[in-house]
Parts: sequence; structure tokens; C-alpha cells
Amino acid sequence: MNRPATERTPLTTAPGYPDPDPAADVHRPFDAGFFRDPYPVYARLRALGPVLKVVLPDGAHAWLVTREEHVRAAFTDPRLSVNKARSRNGYQGFSLPPALDANLLNIDPDDHLRLRRLVSRGFAPRHVERLRDRVVSAAAHYADRLAERLAEHGTADLLAEFANPLPLVVIGHLLDVPEADGKAFSRWVAAMHAPTRPGETAEAIEHIHRYLLGLIRARRAAPGDDLLSSLIAARDADDRLSEDELVSLAFLLLMAGTENVQHLISGGVLTLLRHPAHLAALRSRPELMPDAVEELLRYAHPNQMAIRRFPTASVEIAGVRIPAGDTVLLGLASAHRDPDRYPEPDLFDVHRADMSHLALGHGLHYCLGASLARMEIGVALGMLLERFPGLRLAVPDQELEWRQSFRSHALRRLPVTLATPTG
Repeated sequence: MNRPATERTPLTTAPGYPDPDPAADVHRPFDAGFFRDPYPVYARLRALGPVLKVVLPDGAHAWLVTREEHVRAAFTDPRLSVNKARSRNGYQGFSLPPALDANLLNIDPDDHLRLRRLVSRGFAPRHVERLRDRVVSAAAHYADRLAERLAEHGTADLLAEFANPLPLVVIGHLLDVPEADGKAFSRWVAAMHAPTRPGETAEAIEHIHRYLLGLIRARRAAPGDDLLSSLIAARDADDRLSEDELVSLAFLLLMAGTENVQHLISGGVLTLLRHPAHLAALRSRPELMPDAVEELLRYAHPNQMAIRRFPTASVEIAGVRIPAGDTVLLGLASAHRDPDRYPEPDLFDVHRADMSHLALGHGLHYCLGASLARMEIGVALGMLLERFPGLRLAVPDQELEWRQSFRSHALRRLPVTLATPTG
């Protein structure tokens, strides 16, 4: 039987984790109800307090920051490190080999800025705009494939036929990764986030590690004019990054460049199908798409938390003392539904006056690929609205399948069909 999300319970930690502060109330929010719809759970957690001790599905414990004001401030608090070396053996995120762990998400300011400068030109807004024609062409191709599946079978999985492959083509172009390899990489990342059997996460990480080592070997032997080749040159010719940093950057670029965009496209389609008035408004006024993308980033971003952080010394957040080395989770999804920050936060509204959000980070860890992600999502949704005016869900809403993950609220598949013309 699942415990209510707000129930206070004694904490039984998983082996290897230290005992939590015995004076802290502990909450167990991550159950089957949370996986289906996390937002009512976040509402109850916000009502309990701005910072709560929570138990994660593996038995680890962490401090969850629930309100937008404190989440935003924590992003730029220099006492909160993303470096796992600062952890006191609490929840650290994925257990990655060193060759995948030395990425921008795990590195504090000095090294972070050094590595960020190496890749930032590839994601500058002007460079992203030069990719627009390629994105439009790829979106048209996968819209054709979706149309073929719908014509042949009556239904199709929009995630598999359209949302998944589109970002793979785009990031594959930047890194010169073949589409077939990108599909395999995407499957491994999905298994890493939401394993369906014991040991699957470790297997997926091993596949990813081996693939990236082989890709870098091949590109060293035959360099091109892609971003990965330039990173290899920065490693080999200029010694501006270590070998582990090189592999880790490749890992982050491939993972971040595909995973979130895939689920923002599918989640965006689902959100619009659930809000037909806004869907109709976008069809009649395509110039609203940039605002719709921003609202989708707030309302339906798959990431539930920012990257975990570790206080370098005891800190106080919203009056709650957090010991050095404990794990702090910044609740992005909770912050984006905070009524103290957003009027009617559970309402999807493409006309919302204040479109600001934290979905792409804040401060030092603002997303490098933000411009590219926005452009891909807008192109993808615009193509689908234009090509499929009768698009609708092929199953009842309650039958949709969601990942069993506290990290990302993402669909496993999105079955769609076309409305039968009337008259």
C-alpha cells in the first residue's frame, strides 16, 4: 500500500547512506501516484514547508526545496556545490565512471567556465539559426513518416515516430553521429533514467561509455568540421581539457541535446491536445508559438529537479538548517507551480504575462543549448499543427504510460490518431 505523500514516517536508509538528522520530519512523496501526476503531490509538499527532508525511491535521503523563491536563490548560492566530492555519502545522482562524470553538471565555477567556453560557440543563437532549415527539413521528414504510419495503421506512437528521432538528427549533425547510433544512445539514456529491471541502469551506462570511447577513437583517426572534432583538437593539440573531460562533454552534449527535447515535444503535444482552445489559437496565430514554448517549458518540462547540490558548509534555506555534505534537490516542477510566484500556476496559458521560468537553469548552470531547444520545439510543434489538424489521443488520457522516475515526468509513448472528418 502506498503511503500518502505528506505522511511523516521514520526513515529507513538504504545500505551505505548515513542516518539523517533524527529531529527532521521525513516525507515519502515518490510513489505510483507521483509518477502518474506529480503536481498535486508538490502542492501538498509546498503547503508543508519550503524545505523538506524526503526519502528517494532507493532509500537515500535528500532535502527538497519546494518554492520558487528559494529554488531561484539556491541556483546562485556559492555555498551549494555540484561537485560530488562535497557529498557526505548521501544521494549523488547516477553512479558514473570518471570518463562520464567530469561534465558541466558536476563541476564548480573555474573548471565549469573553462569547459563551457570550449563548446559555447556551437550553441550561439546565430549558429542555431543557421540550423533552422535542417530542423525544418527533418521535422517534415518525420511528419511524413508519422502520416504513413497513421494511414497504414490508424494509430501511431508520436514519441517513437516523430519526437524521439528529430532531436537525434539535430545533435547528430553537430557531433557527426549517425542516426542509427543516435537511436541506440537514446535507448540507453532512457534505460538509465527509468530502468525496467535490476541492473539495467549500470548496463546502459556501460554501453554509453563504450560507445563514446569508440566514437572519439574514430573521430581522432578521421576528424571532420563537427563540434566533437573541435573538442578533440582542443584536447590533443591545445591540452585545454583532460581525456575524461572530453568524453564527459560528448556524453552531456548527446544526452542533454536529445532527452529533454524529445519529451518536451511529446509533452507539448499532449498539453495542447488537453487544451483545445490554446491549440486552436496556435493554429490560427502561429506567431504565438514562442510564447507557447516558454509556457510549455514552465508547465510541462520533464525535469522534476535541477542537478543535486551539496552544501560546502552548513547552510540555512528558508529557515531550515542543512548540514554540510547533505544532498539538496531544487524542485523545478514544484517551483513552476508555486502560486506565490505564478497566478493560477496549474493553468496552461500561452497568453501568460510573465513567461520567466527556471526550466533551462539559472546563473552559472544556465542551459548551453537553450536557443537550440527552443527552436527545435517550436519548429516541431508548428509542423505537427500544420500537418495534422485532426490529431488526437488514440487512448483515454488515464491509459497513458509514464516513466516510473522521480527525476523526469515523461511519457513512455504517445499513441495518437486522426479525427474522422464529419459531413
